[in-house]
Amino acid sequence: MSYKKQIIGIVPIGDTDKIAVKVIAAHIAGYLNFDAEIVTPLEKPDYAYDEKRFQYNAGIILKQFSEMLFEKFDKKFDKKFDKIVGVASVDLFVPILTYVFGEAKQGGRCALVSLFRLEKDFNHITPPPSLVYERAAKVALHELGHLFNLLHCEDNRCLMHFAGGISQLDKTPLYFCKYCTAFFKDALKESDHALRNVVTR
Repeated sequence: MSYKKQIIGIVPIGDTDKIAVKVIAAHIAGYLNFDAEIVTPLEKPDYAYDEKRFQYNAGIILKQFSEMLFEKFDKKFDKKFDKIVGVASVDLFVPILTYVFGEAKQGGRCALVSLFRLEKDFNHITPPPSLVYERAAKVALHELGHLFNLLHCEDNRCLMHFAGGISQLDKTPLYFCKYCTAFFKDALKESDHALRNVVTR
């Protein structure tokens, strides 16, 4: 039985590296066999800037992001894209963490990826672009996993393993473990089943 092919919208936010956005789209298409389409950029999320932390609140961006998509771009987005991944160059945080590479609502529709800390190393040496793009792809695929209800995995050889720092992220592979792969496939089946039920009613 064949299942509906997921369509993922990749949305640049603010002044974002265009190549990184294309790399993320290519990995989503190549690794997950989804359709990935880059859409019109959104403006820099100044509304989420925290003056005390000099960072941007990822939760506020996700909330605003979702509301904008449903209200302003309903005809374009809601009927076309199954999931949305925003890509920004600003430094993201959530209240319980110093920073995050990305953020997603578990089982939701929208996720964020930040390139800010991916473009830096602890020794203040700028990493090669190829490494930055690899990191960005890992974060995007990880956050997409959350959108399909995957939780953090205890296996440090799995893409869903939590990476709290750049060195951990670099050690993370670009693939799911066999258990997370199975969970992902089940999530796709459930998504397709729900869609078929809506269509056939």
